[in-house]
Amino acid sequence: MRKPMRALPLTALALASTLLAGCASNEPAPDLQEQDLYRQAQVSLDTSRFNSAVQQLEALDTRFPFGSYAEQSQLELIYAYYQVDNWEAARAAASRFIRLHPDHPQVDYAYYMRGLAAYSAGRFSLESLDLIDISKRDLGATRDAYVDFGELVRRFPNSTYAADSRQRIIYLRNVLARGELQTADFYLRKQAYLAAVKRGEWVIEHYPNTPATRDALAVMVEGYLGLGLRDRASETLKVLIQNDPDNERLDGRTFEPRYVKTDDLTV
Repeated sequence: MRKPMRALPLTALALASTLLAGCASNEPAPDLQEQDLYRQAQVSLDTSRFNSAVQQLEALDTRFPFGSYAEQSQLELIYAYYQVDNWEAARAAASRFIRLHPDHPQVDYAYYMRGLAAYSAGRFSLESLDLIDISKRDLGATRDAYVDFGELVRRFPNSTYAADSRQRIIYLRNVLARGELQTADFYLRKQAYLAAVKRGEWVIEHYPNTPATRDALAVMVEGYLGLGLRDRASETLKVLIQNDPDNERLDGRTFEPRYVKTDDLTV
């Protein structure tokens, strides 16, 4: 998956090669003109001084909301917020840009960064280290990212950011599906068997191409057993055997319940 990148810089406006002395301070000088302030922000971004860049770009947005650099500085502020791990501010800035400039040639970048901020807020980097199972955490940020990337792909299928977004959607879909199974497992332990079956059905209907659909079938088998519906459980078990004969809940053609106190089911 690609790393976050800055929005394409302005090319129509020439920037001077020297900087005012005020650029050494984090706080932008109050009397700086728009072009000088924008130049300082560019240097801060180029040298990875992102906290300074945030302050300078915020000053640009406040002092010159309708200036020549307004739209570009708003785009780069999204990136700067992202780089200082202020995911909420990055998402808010991206949403604002989308609302104010829906026809901007780089609005797809705002959609992408909005999704990427939510993706990062879910702490997915920890998943790669096997430190946590993301699906067991609060999935609010995960759902936000899934929706944001999905909207980007639908609106801008040929965007520079579409291919990366599609990869992230696949990963996020798997995380969300696993999260639903965590809930289904909870229902089984609490003997809420109908709720567990419904949750398994939800996974199969909404995340049909994920590995979780096979475990969703196992959840449904056990849920039906808990409800005393052995015929329905047998029908679902046949589907499970056909699609996932090596499922950990199976011993050949026999299903071994994990929580429901009943005889094993064989078809």
